Amino acid sequence: MPVEPQTLAPQTLAPQAAEPKIIVLDDDPTGSQTVHSCLLLLKWDVPTLVSALQDASPLVFILTNTRALPSETAAAVTQAVCHNLKLALPQAGIHDFLIVSRSDSTLRGHYPIETDVIAAELGPFDAHFLVPAFFEGGRITRDSIHYVVQGGVPVPAHETEFAKDSVFGYHHSYLPDYVAEKTQGRIPANAVQRLPLTRLRQGGGDRDLTLGHLTLENNACVVVDGEQQSDLDALAQAVLAAARQGQRFLFRSAASLLTCPSAPPSPPQPRGCYRHGAYTRQGFPGAVIVGSHVQKTTQQLQVLLTAPGTVAIEVEIAQLLAGDNRDAATARQQLLSQVLAQAHTAHAESKTPVIYTSRQELTFADTATRLDFGQQVSTLLMDILRGLPDTLGFLISKGGITSNDTLSDGLALTRARLLGQIVPGCSVVITADDHPQFPQLPVVLFPGNVGDETALKLAYERLSGVTA
Repeated sequence: MPVEPQTLAPQTLAPQAAEPKIIVLDDDPTGSQTVHSCLLLLKWDVPTLVSALQDASPLVFILTNTRALPSETAAAVTQAVCHNLKLALPQAGIHDFLIVSRSDSTLRGHYPIETDVIAAELGPFDAHFLVPAFFEGGRITRDSIHYVVQGGVPVPAHETEFAKDSVFGYHHSYLPDYVAEKTQGRIPANAVQRLPLTRLRQGGGDRDLTLGHLTLENNACVVVDGEQQSDLDALAQAVLAAARQGQRFLFRSAASLLTCPSAPPSPPQPRGCYRHGAYTRQGFPGAVIVGSHVQKTTQQLQVLLTAPGTVAIEVEIAQLLAGDNRDAATARQQLLSQVLAQAHTAHAESKTPVIYTSRQELTFADTATRLDFGQQVSTLLMDILRGLPDTLGFLISKGGITSNDTLSDGLALTRARLLGQIVPGCSVVITADDHPQFPQLPVVLFPGNVGDETALKLAYERLSGVTA
């Protein structure tokens, strides 16, 4: 039986008053990929924060999109959010809270910039915990070494493509060395405390994990192992117990940690509810927008394009590099018109356009130039989104930064309610029924580096009802 789309009305579930509110500053919108029913905020003015903090869900996500920004801008955005939180928390009647700086499970992001700013604005904290494990995406930490599971084989993160990122690259998978590298020696490796699997699993029965063996003061850095969800469950219970005794902690984590202390009391929508277009608007075909360039996305894109009812539309982004400003503007407009014409034709034929940026790797003189070009590409993709037919049935946004821009710019949302996950690690939100262009549109937020080769195709099939 089809499930009625949810609106953005506040929840009526009783809040878990005994536990602290969990406030997540998410550097792209994919950190909600393990939870459900909470609010995702695209704006962080004080009234918006107060309203969200009073929502019945035990956690709230603030989507800062800082991973797409230069470090100075990322710090300024984080500071603005924290400043407004200081004003909003007492107005919302929130006294106990935990702050999570949610970032990428492959160690890419503005660390320690964001945690330093949070500590300066909302601290002092006794410790900050680095917890990069993300089981749904095949990221585990063992003996303080972070691994990315590829083809069933755990590969040290520094040996993967993610470590070679031109903005957030690194040389160490052993987390104490990673911390020393990223803090430029301010936190030496020998000062980083470790919470290994042996300690996490020492509990069981009547012996719960405690943090008494750690020196938790002056924002000490603690790196945490994790191979399975029960490892982080043990951490969460120990942290909550310490928090009840007055200790204050900050977290830099991937998404799996958020499942532990924050699961709402009702189950998420079963993935079967998405089958056969239960949420799809009036059975219309949808659209897929692919911005991510990681290898996994390219593999998933190739598989998706074998699915019946899809039409490939490549966005030749190299055309944006035309010589002078006038040539670039003309090339951009021609590219936009060309892509939209193809998308409308596909939609009129009841097919789903798969709009993807060209896969070739472009080189740039420096990081600032690369980030600026990335912003140009994102702006173009959002112009394409706004130009799509109003009768779009669903939307799949592939890539973390692309997904954030889809929500905040392309759809111009200030907040959205999370429905749940359509495939493991991939969230679904729905626009409000008063959205001016796409009311009650289901939107899939699909991270670039999550899922096997068939996952993107499976999400499409579940929303479209089209299978081979």
